[in-house]
Amino acid sequence: MNKTIRRASVFALLLVLALLVRATWLQYYDGQALADDNDNRRNVIATYSRPLGNIIVAGEAITGSTRTKGSDLAYKRTYTDGRLYAAVTGYASQAYAPTQLEGIYTDLLNGTDDQLKTVMDTVTGRRADPGDVVTTIDPAVQKAGYRALGGTKGAAVALDPKTGKILAVVSTPSYDPSTLTDAGTAGTAWQRLNADKDKPLTNRALRQPLPPGSTFKLVVAAAALEDGLYENVDEPTDSPQPYIMPGTVRELPNESKSAPCRNASLRVALRYSCNNVFGHLAVQLGQDKVRAMAEKFGFNDEEQDVPVRAYPSVYPSGMDKSQTALSGIGQFNVTATPLQMAMVSAAIANGGKLVSPHMVARITDGGGDVLKDYDDDTDTKEIIGSRTAEQLRSAMETVVKDGTGTNALIDGVTVGGKTGTAQHGENNDKSPYAWFTSYGKSDGNGREVAVAVMVEQSDAARSEVSGNGLAAPVAKAMMQAALK
Repeated sequence: MNKTIRRASVFALLLVLALLVRATWLQYYDGQALADDNDNRRNVIATYSRPLGNIIVAGEAITGSTRTKGSDLAYKRTYTDGRLYAAVTGYASQAYAPTQLEGIYTDLLNGTDDQLKTVMDTVTGRRADPGDVVTTIDPAVQKAGYRALGGTKGAAVALDPKTGKILAVVSTPSYDPSTLTDAGTAGTAWQRLNADKDKPLTNRALRQPLPPGSTFKLVVAAAALEDGLYENVDEPTDSPQPYIMPGTVRELPNESKSAPCRNASLRVALRYSCNNVFGHLAVQLGQDKVRAMAEKFGFNDEEQDVPVRAYPSVYPSGMDKSQTALSGIGQFNVTATPLQMAMVSAAIANGGKLVSPHMVARITDGGGDVLKDYDDDTDTKEIIGSRTAEQLRSAMETVVKDGTGTNALIDGVTVGGKTGTAQHGENNDKSPYAWFTSYGKSDGNGREVAVAVMVEQSDAARSEVSGNGLAAPVAKAMMQAALK
């Protein structure tokens, strides 16, 4: 063999070896990454080759699957009462990434979750039968909140204080997830929903923190009692009226000019929502102590999963004293979600203990066997002492009986609450946010519920926007549904 042929043979052999190495690398190392790639059409075809598992509310599936026509995707997702439950389910789309519970449990619902596989499935590579997601949602409470919010832009969350079960997650305006399921029509619906100035795709209950206004005064009151600044809610506070914020010539005004807010007790200050008392309290305590209490309730938590990850509610740092005063009334850069404010009321109602909120009770395999029970996997933290909780409950009940929250009164139910009207816009030039956070306990059956409501925008005149006028009736409707 001459030298030229020998060199060509060696070169050809090296090329073959390189191809073999590359093929081996692709098959054994890059294969899974290519299989999982979002642009791999085979994944979508496999996902929608058969019906998906379902999301369950009170024993009934609120999702389904239906046959398609003229597509290589054999099935598409369907929804029962889609607008009602959109903030819970999210959507599973042939064109877009899934959201909410559909996104969290994608693998379970399409049968690729390793928990679903039998030994035979592992050997044969067969896709397992899809599993189901069983929620904690109470349809009566969900419907009550959705109907009561009506045409407003707002949100509401209801919790069971004893168990942490989320009974309702409502966000309005809502949308129909069914419009996003079909790849052929989803694009038009997607553009329309994203162009809507009211942002119906936004989950306002979990993922839009806004200034909580005077509902945050409960956190400041808890800090004052726990710190020993005051012994009980009936002890007069050292609160000047008018209160000039430190380092400024600016008065922190009260909504009512005639309210008895000078040196008012915490009970009276919560009843009349005295800004001077809580602005001064925040400065007396200092931002570090107020922040510490807020964080015990869940503020500044970057990993608040229910299991959908809620956006963190924020109590800021690095404030001067005047900003700290504003933070004491839930303004400046303080923000909260309805979930967070429901957690505040839930902990107070539950003797100072907060059970981790969750809206999935359990997940099951295709045969209905439980894979994981979340009701048995809750975490309980003591936020405030039982005496502090008792004191705050007493004051919150005064707010509803004789104060700013009378629209939440329910016959046969002990109701405690706190209203809030949060300023919005430069120099408060936009319609305020109306808040109400509360708890109710049935005098008959002993059931309990905590509810927080936020109305971001309504048809009411600006002068008529208040927590009692807009948010308390929604909370009342949800509490009635939960406790009957």
